[in-house]
Amino acid sequence: MWQLHRAEERGRTGAKWLKSAHSFSFGEYYNPEAVRCGPLRVINEDVVAPQSGFPMHPHKDMEIITYILSGALEHRDSMGNGSVIRAGDVQYMCAGTGVRHSEWNPSVDTPVHLLQIWVLPPQNALPPSYDQRHFADVAKLNRWCLLVAPDREDALVVHQNFRLYASVLDQGAELGYQPTSARRLYLHVVHGVVQVGDLLLGAGDAISGSAGLSVTATQAAELLLFDLP
Repeated sequence: MWQLHRAEERGRTGAKWLKSAHSFSFGEYYNPEAVRCGPLRVINEDVVAPQSGFPMHPHKDMEIITYILSGALEHRDSMGNGSVIRAGDVQYMCAGTGVRHSEWNPSVDTPVHLLQIWVLPPQNALPPSYDQRHFADVAKLNRWCLLVAPDREDALVVHQNFRLYASVLDQGAELGYQPTSARRLYLHVVHGVVQVGDLLLGAGDAISGSAGLSVTATQAAELLLFDLP
């Protein structure tokens, strides 16, 4: 049985330069019914205005994944990393014992639209690290493309025992996923419309549960699937 999480139930915060929707409790938004799903602690959908962003700020004991939907985001951190990530890019940062970073939209006229995901690590005080990869839409087309895993060379490597997949579905395409025992799934609709059983899910909607998953795209769609302990 699936637990349904509608887009309109997400917390909303923001500023003149930032609009955020929070799937889980975050900052000034607190919902005791939406604190986390296993180690999955944060999914923030952010839209950052041009020539704006997050100044240098600290993180600790968290695995952070940034998934760019459109636009570009400039990253700088205290480990000496600097890059611009764009649509199709996935960035990973293990904050571990502590790291500082900034995120900035360098465009003069185009907002950047992204998902920022935080996952609790299996232990604290891990060494900080950084990585990023590009995953083309063709690799996600009507299939699950593995983005993040603890044990795969073809994905970003994380410490926590979870996997993150993405899929870009044509209208009418069907896709399934069967978790192993004692695992739970969290499916987030990035855009489009999909059917899961009797549930019709649109952009920002999510479901969680431990059953096998069968998805049909009633419109072209993009999905993120978390396989969690």
